[in-house]
Amino acid sequence: MPTVIEQPVEARLVAAAPRMSSIPAVLHYDRRDPFAVRMTFPAPATLEGVDVCWTFARDLLTDGLQDAHGNGDVRVRPYGYDRTVMEFHAPEGTAVVHVRSGEIRRFLEATNELVPVGLEHLQLDLDHDLAELMRDA
Repeated sequence: MPTVIEQPVEARLVAAAPRMSSIPAVLHYDRRDPFAVRMTFPAPATLEGVDVCWTFARDLLTDGLQDAHGNGDVRVRPYGYDRTVMEFHAPEGTAVVHVRSGEIRRFLEATNELVPVGLEHLQLDLDHDLAELMRDA
């Protein structure tokens, strides 16, 4: 069984867009970090000219398909029949993208097959993580 899921999605920039209306973003899930999802945008689509990766809760993505969620750097809400709006807030500005909700649902189904919702804690190795933390102290 794989430990990582990566799914390309097409993100359509609708605000604060640097030169591109549609970009190939990637959703990423790793069972070693079972509560988190990452979304990466390629360098040509960013103000910095480098790949930008946002990390946020898998629950935020799930909940945002049904209703507006998030009050921090990442916010997610449904839009129309099959679109989901994702807002990414940074000191440099805000990027707003539309992603097909069906693509997000397929991604979340794959993450749920890998690590079912509610069983994320079983993937954590707290003894190892604590040892790593103490080693660096």
